[in-house]
Amino acid sequence: MSSLKQYDEAIANYHGSLTIKTVPLVSWEFNHILLDYITSSFLDINKIKTIALNRKWQKDDWDLSSILKEEVIIVTDYKLSIVFASSNLSKMNGYYEEDVLGKSPKMFHGKETCLQTSNEIREAVQQQIPFEKTVVNYKKNGETYNCKIKGFPIFDSKGELCNFIAFEKAA
Repeated sequence: MSSLKQYDEAIANYHGSLTIKTVPLVSWEFNHILLDYITSSFLDINKIKTIALNRKWQKDDWDLSSILKEEVIIVTDYKLSIVFASSNLSKMNGYYEEDVLGKSPKMFHGKETCLQTSNEIREAVQQQIPFEKTVVNYKKNGETYNCKIKGFPIFDSKGELCNFIAFEKAA
C-alpha cells in the first residue's frame, strides 16, 4: 500500500512540475467548467492588479478571488468609462468585456431603471463616496434584472481620484 502512495506522490510531483498542465481526456467534460472558472478568475485578478499598480491605488487589498466567486467586478476611470469588466459579467447579463470597454455603466440602464436611484448613485460618485444600491439593469437580450451594486472610489498615491470599482451581482 505504501508503494502506491509513493507512486501517487511521484506522479503528483511530476505533473505539478510541468509548465503545461494536462487533463485526461475522460475528465475534460467535467473539468472544463472548473478550468475555465479558475483560468478566467486568475486572468481577471491579474488585470485588476495591473490596473492598481499602474494607477498606484492607495487601496488594493480586496479579496478578489472570493469576490469573483459571487460578484462581477467593473472598474471605470474617473470619467466613468469602463476600463475593466470581469469575465463572469456574461453570466449575469450576456455582455462580454469587449462589449462594454470604453462605455459608461449607464449602458445597462433603461426605461425601468429608477431615476431616483440613478441620481443617488450619481451624487455618491460626484461626492467620491462609497455607495450600495440595487437598480433595474438590462441584459444584452433586453431582459431586466435587479442588480445590487457596491461602488467605491479609488484614489492614487497622491490622494487623487483615479478609478471607481463596483462589485455587482444579480439580486
